[in-house]
Amino acid sequence: MDQQVIYAELNLPTDSGPESSSPSSLPRDVCQGSPWHQFALKLSCAGIILLVLVVTGLSVSVTSLIQKSSIEKCSVDIQQSRNKTTERPGLLNCPIYWQQLREKCLLFSHTVNPWNNSLADCSTKESSLLLIRDKDELTHTQNLIRDKAILFWIGLNFSLSEKNWKWINGSYLNSNDLEIRGDAKENSCISISQTSVYSEYCSTEIRWICQKELTPVRNKVYPDS
Repeated sequence: MDQQVIYAELNLPTDSGPESSSPSSLPRDVCQGSPWHQFALKLSCAGIILLVLVVTGLSVSVTSLIQKSSIEKCSVDIQQSRNKTTERPGLLNCPIYWQQLREKCLLFSHTVNPWNNSLADCSTKESSLLLIRDKDELTHTQNLIRDKAILFWIGLNFSLSEKNWKWINGSYLNSNDLEIRGDAKENSCISISQTSVYSEYCSTEIRWICQKELTPVRNKVYPDS
């Protein structure tokens, strides 16, 4: 009896190990991320860029303001320096018709008045009747008087209540400064000549001497009295 040969075809499954896995089989959003994440990333980048631009702009503005402030301050300093330089010569000159005596300017009147009127006239000229501090200043003032016979009021009169010679600034006469000829009594005021110091009735009409300190005032003219 003949034996039949049976053939069987075996179909074995292929190996599905990790080496044969394809990357294309992975989900797309695993590598690319969601659209929201991408939008947030772009927005963050834009914010950083904008912040850098703002900081840079502020830095430039602050630097510009500092430079402008420095330039303006320098200009002001230069102008002030020029003003001081311009005004300085005025400190060394007296107004027209006034004579300089050390740090003072003196004005010798050419008209006559009682002592009170002379005091008021000096006040209108932004000055006062002459105040003499010591014998040396008296001598220099007398040297400016041209005529020996002319008398000039100064800012000294007799205070009856205090029984003393008193300057118009409130101080008292030092007896060693002036040697006064005449009486110390009520309604007495002091005048000077080229050589002496006299006590006269304050109502006597004679000339007077105004004084003012050297100042930076320029071109002010006080008519000779």
